[in-house]
Amino acid sequence: MGEPIPWLIENAIQIAWHYLESSGEIIEPAKASKFLFKTVDEMVLKSEHRKLMLANRAIDAYRSRSKRRQAY
Repeated sequence: MGEPIPWLIENAIQIAWHYLESSGEIIEPAKASKFLFKTVDEMVLKSEHRKLMLANRAIDAYRSRSKRRQAY
């Protein structure tokens, strides 16, 4: 069995956050934090429990969201 769900969520968010922060993509930390948590939490509820997959999909979702916002 893998790590407990709360740890899984926290670790996946930390990986995504670190990557996005180091690449300079986080502009509004509070909104980014909420978005990453919501994204990872939804994936876990859909039975995704691979930490790196959660982190990578959260990064992709954050980037897609940012691109949509810039288009307006």
